[in-house]
Amino acid sequence: MLNSDLSSSSKWLQPHNLLRLSVVVALLTIVLKTLAWWLTGSVGLLSDALESFVNLAGAMFALTMVTVAKRPADTEHPYGHYKAEYFSAGFEGVLVIGASLAIAWAALSRLWNPQPLEQLSWGLMLSLLSTVFNGLLAWVMLRSSRKYRSMALEGDARHLLTDVWTSVGVVVGLLAAALTGWLWVDAAVALAVAVHICVQGVQLVWQSSQGLMDQALDAPQRLRIDTLLDSFARRSEGVSFDNISSRQAGERSFVDFHMHVPGQWSVQRAAQLRSEIEAALLQAIPGLYARIELLPMGMNTVSEVADGEQGGEAQGAAREGFST
Repeated sequence: MLNSDLSSSSKWLQPHNLLRLSVVVALLTIVLKTLAWWLTGSVGLLSDALESFVNLAGAMFALTMVTVAKRPADTEHPYGHYKAEYFSAGFEGVLVIGASLAIAWAALSRLWNPQPLEQLSWGLMLSLLSTVFNGLLAWVMLRSSRKYRSMALEGDARHLLTDVWTSVGVVVGLLAAALTGWLWVDAAVALAVAVHICVQGVQLVWQSSQGLMDQALDAPQRLRIDTLLDSFARRSEGVSFDNISSRQAGERSFVDFHMHVPGQWSVQRAAQLRSEIEAALLQAIPGLYARIELLPMGMNTVSEVADGEQGGEAQGAAREGFST
């Protein structure tokens, strides 16, 4: 019974389900923040409501890309569709930048023509309520994105966290305007929010571009691979590894390398060791796909020979590797 409950709980924390929940929360926060702006007339709350529309569009697109990323490999996409999640982060980044420009335009207009603020208590309560929803969901999504290594989920979570800090800034601006009587403070805070949102959008676009350009695995993962291969090299006399390269594609990780074995080994013995290494790598980094090329000791591939003839040192410096 306990295992069934844990399995059900884990299911709800999967990217698909959390992104569906994100769509629902985005719709709820749009209603709350729009009502808060209508009651107060605050351009800061208007900026907050506009970003919630971006949250909705981002969550819907992220859900679509996660669905695409789960499709199995086919003839046209033999390595799968894992990179689809990076399009989600890039799209969301563009939406964030667009929202920041709209907020800045509205804030500048209000800065030159300040308007009185009304019914602040109701407006602040509604804004804070929506902030609590976004904050809790963002926290759960960020934890789940690390577990499932979902770029789309992480992008949506970080966007929601940006929305949380935006809402906090707007509330501070409203309180400052109410206490000082300086109506321009509300617009000034909205401008600051626009700048902050724009920076977050640029970061999301950059992060997406890095994933689409086959970014290598992060340092901790590469260190685990390096350490594991080093242990196999020490345990099996005459075995060595080189030409190691890696890349990340959504929740899937890839690593390629050469495994050199003594020439007198049988094919069966070499293949058995390769299978052990593949299993160990998968256990060290869940979701890792390893492509291991078997070579007799001292033999290079045709491509390596060509590289050497054309200037091996320059080619080697550009190739990612590990010391083993």
